[in-house]
Amino acid sequence: MKRVKVRFAGREVEFVDREVAIRQFEEMAEKGTRFPLVVYGPEGCGKSALLRQGVEVLKERGYSVTYVSPLAREREERLLYTEDLKDAVKAVLKGVAKRLPDPLGNADVLIDVAVEALYRVVKRGRNKKIAVLADDVFQAIGLDKAELLVKQFLNMIEWPSIKYEKIVIVVASSEGVTRWRIGRHSWAEIRAVWNMPREGFRQLYEQLSGDKPPFEEVWKWTGGNPRYLDELYKAGWDAGRLAARLAMDKRLGKFVGRLSDEEKELLKTALENPDVFFEEIKKAGRLADALVELNVLAEVAEYREPWAWVDQPPPERDPELGIGKYYAWQTPLHREAVRRALAGSGTYMPEQF
Repeated sequence: MKRVKVRFAGREVEFVDREVAIRQFEEMAEKGTRFPLVVYGPEGCGKSALLRQGVEVLKERGYSVTYVSPLAREREERLLYTEDLKDAVKAVLKGVAKRLPDPLGNADVLIDVAVEALYRVVKRGRNKKIAVLADDVFQAIGLDKAELLVKQFLNMIEWPSIKYEKIVIVVASSEGVTRWRIGRHSWAEIRAVWNMPREGFRQLYEQLSGDKPPFEEVWKWTGGNPRYLDELYKAGWDAGRLAARLAMDKRLGKFVGRLSDEEKELLKTALENPDVFFEEIKKAGRLADALVELNVLAEVAEYREPWAWVDQPPPERDPELGIGKYYAWQTPLHREAVRRALAGSGTYMPEQF
């Protein structure tokens, strides 16, 4: 199977590992999706690269595919599509441009273009298997519209206005709050995705050139998160600087400053045992929700069975990486950023760092 090229450490590298997820995409291609598949995972865990590889899987199995990524930095990467959709996409964009000067800058319009192009191909009898893969659209359209979008995708499956043979719809997001809002309906199948497994992450690490720390140190800092491997590389492997920047970017000092003494103690305990948020849910539930909203903490599926996850689930517990059965720090670097905020010092560094 063709492996897509992704931007990493300032150059293009080949998509590696995620063999389980690729097989899951193959199964989706064979059966279609009964409900929109909504996938959540930590920031930078590789969801975008996985969806890009998913385009290839579906294309090789005869699907016409559109990929929407409204938050992509490069404008040309916000709407991708298989070659058979080229004319349809151009025609739809031309029509939209008459009333909207920048269709690639509007997430709602991007989704409409992606769907309309697929519908045109089906109506012309050129293909009967279609797929929409959407990346980080909840953040782009606003959380108040997330539920409506999922319902619209469900309607495409249950009440289609065209006759297709099979349809696949996958939506990926690092934004954890909408998970609860979407989960209260029966409009989607929700699965989690985690950072890369150790050996797959090693393959990515080995593609980095130049001097670098031993793999075990990098694993301990990142927990297998490819974006933060890239960030560490760009930061000259200075994990302390990267943790401090995370703390500043997410304004964790101000967040901690608003906590009560009891909440601060709970947060200190959670640094070593994130499941304290579950064990002390009456005291710590709101604190956990706030950390999830900050994209620092993740509420993970307690079941580690394959049906609950895309690709391989994390271990049930890994204290070194900050993973519990019910909650996990998105990466050890995120946990360290919180530790620094609690310590009130931009230069604080525990022994393991």
